[in-house]
Amino acid sequence: MASQPAAPLPLFYQNLIPLTSDLHANHGLVERTELKFARGTHAVPITVDEFVSAQRHYPIVFSDGPEGVPLALVGLREGENLFVDADGRWMEGTYVPAYIRRHPFMLARLTPDANVLSLVFDDQAGLVVDGGDNKLFDADKQPTQATKNVLQFCEQFEQAIARTKSFMDELNKLGLLMDGQAQIQNPGMDQPATFAGFKMIDEQKLQNIRGDQARKMVQNGMLGLVYAHLFSLSQMRTLFAMANPELAAA
Repeated sequence: MASQPAAPLPLFYQNLIPLTSDLHANHGLVERTELKFARGTHAVPITVDEFVSAQRHYPIVFSDGPEGVPLALVGLREGENLFVDADGRWMEGTYVPAYIRRHPFMLARLTPDANVLSLVFDDQAGLVVDGGDNKLFDADKQPTQATKNVLQFCEQFEQAIARTKSFMDELNKLGLLMDGQAQIQNPGMDQPATFAGFKMIDEQKLQNIRGDQARKMVQNGMLGLVYAHLFSLSQMRTLFAMANPELAAA
């Protein structure tokens, strides 16, 4: 009988293992100096907690499918991140999504029926190493402040994921998502550049929602998130200019 295929790993992660005091008593965290691992993606998952910061720099769209998630577009072509240079440096002055800052750690269930999430890390990232200076456990095999900080960040991120799921569930319940399309017309172009393959808020449906639904969206902060998404779509032109400097300058 054939075994079941392994579940696909999350974006950017190559091999996840639990962080334990038995196996990693002498391991330390190496300071990250570059983000080359993020160069090969044009869309990074974000949470609703990040909408206000992210919308200043990136278009915020939603992935297709029943389990859609918010995405910050960092490029307009598959596999192209316009915000990471050849040395792996993120563009100065722009927001770095928490999903990227969390790497190589995350919280995960070690077994399908586990009731708690455990701290795991990507052992292929080269940031958790034997003999590293920034120790993850002390002489008594207790977590150091560095480990506590990582765990706190990952816990806060999971809480933000839960808030984001509630937001997405409500958008779907209200029927506010539609297939998205962006067209950019620049001088020197015979036809506008068209980008699709994502979801966005249907402004017409938003304007026509019932009064009680609108009040609820104001009270729970959802309406502000919706408008952060809509305002962010103007960044499509910025991305196009970054990807096509010769056209933008025409």
